[in-house]
Amino acid sequence: QVQLVESGGGLVQAGGSLRLSCAASGRSISTYGMGWFRQAPGKEREFVATINWSGSSTYFADSVKGRFTISRDNAKNTVFLQMNSLKPEDSAVYYCAARSGSGYNTRSASYDYWGQGTQVTVSS
Repeated sequence: QVQLVESGGGLVQAGGSLRLSCAASGRSISTYGMGWFRQAPGKEREFVATINWSGSSTYFADSVKGRFTISRDNAKNTVFLQMNSLKPEDSAVYYCAARSGSGYNTRSASYDYWGQGTQVTVSS
């Protein structure tokens, strides 16, 4: 089993930055593909970013491309989401997810483990 705990969310003004962290425990995620998803009130959960096991391949939703980056530190069993140039429409609960497959994936159904989420609120 893998337990995931997100941190780093909060309130920020439009144009600001936040760095989310996802700390894994229970087992090493060094062979796992990882992803970030988000869910705003009244909306379905949507894909944000994903990274393969080594960090060599990443993929982003069009809505965040060029503003967000995803990275990982396998030695620390942690994945990061750097969010720059934040917009009010980025406000949501952000979830970290792990999949036992080593590649990246944009589909939430392909992920086996999920964190509890961290709230990000961007004020205009």
